[in-house]
Amino acid sequence: MAMGVGMASVRSDKNASDDSFGLVAISSIGPIIAVLILGIFYKPTGAEYASTELSTAVTTQDAAKEFLFALPEYIEEVLISILPILGMFVIFQLISHRYRKRQIKRILVGFVYTFIGLVLFLTGVNVGFSQVGTVIGRDLASSNIKWLLVPFGMLIGYYIVKAEPAIQILNKQVSDVTNGVVSAKQMNTCMSIGVSVSVGLSMLRVISGIPIQYVLIPGYLIAIILSRFVPDIFVGIAFDSGGVASGPMTSTFLLPLSIGACEALGGNIMTDAFGVVALVALTPLIAVQLMGLSYKLKQKKAEKAAVAITEPDVIEDFDEIIDFEEVGKDGE
Repeated sequence: MAMGVGMASVRSDKNASDDSFGLVAISSIGPIIAVLILGIFYKPTGAEYASTELSTAVTTQDAAKEFLFALPEYIEEVLISILPILGMFVIFQLISHRYRKRQIKRILVGFVYTFIGLVLFLTGVNVGFSQVGTVIGRDLASSNIKWLLVPFGMLIGYYIVKAEPAIQILNKQVSDVTNGVVSAKQMNTCMSIGVSVSVGLSMLRVISGIPIQYVLIPGYLIAIILSRFVPDIFVGIAFDSGGVASGPMTSTFLLPLSIGACEALGGNIMTDAFGVVALVALTPLIAVQLMGLSYKLKQKKAEKAAVAITEPDVIEDFDEIIDFEEVGKDGE
């Protein structure tokens, strides 16, 4: 996201801000196509879901050991992800000499913070947080009122947006690029409603077995149609918001929640449980574009009001125009 905003800011044309967003959305196209192509050539027979083995930790020490044993794996993953970016920065600095020593120190400290934060975050969500989602999904689905999954899922979806780090970054950048016209608070509310609806639909799919195509195809058609009527900048923001909403918090909690519920109900996990992340990526597209449509309508209304105030009164009957200077001379 930062790369897209930075590249667009170099341009001097009036449409530069409209193209600041959308890079995240475009980047997600490749993985989707790649997995669909994989599905054409790879057709497994007898594929079964391996049930998640929950942790047997009893004491705090046992839990601490679970996290410590998992740390090396995630340290390696984060290093593989972050070292190429650090390498690109070093090459860029050697060629351009753009940054001074103080700026380089700040950037390197930022890399250290990012590395530590990502390692702790990924270890926490994968070792502990995802298991919580599985347990909650199983328990809710096993109860007598399985339809509680829908409102409960919507409630989780509404508040999980607050914990998704990529969403907060997007909201800040949207606020900065639009000079506060689209505030972070507005974006947060819009994203929360969108993700809440998508999780509710996912839980409904788990209970009823509705094919995901019945939701995704109409949803994307609505999103594409809306993109013809909203300002261009909202189109980029909307499609980026879908990408960031389906981040690590979603994939490590909502997907296990859906899998746990589907497993307890005896449904087909591969077709009914998977897809929650896709739905989470869909609804913000519609929600943010509806916000953009509302903004466009308000802007048009404000422009019309401004024109009505500044427009001079037109006198249709010119015979009634009086020359006040002549009147003054006659003393009348």
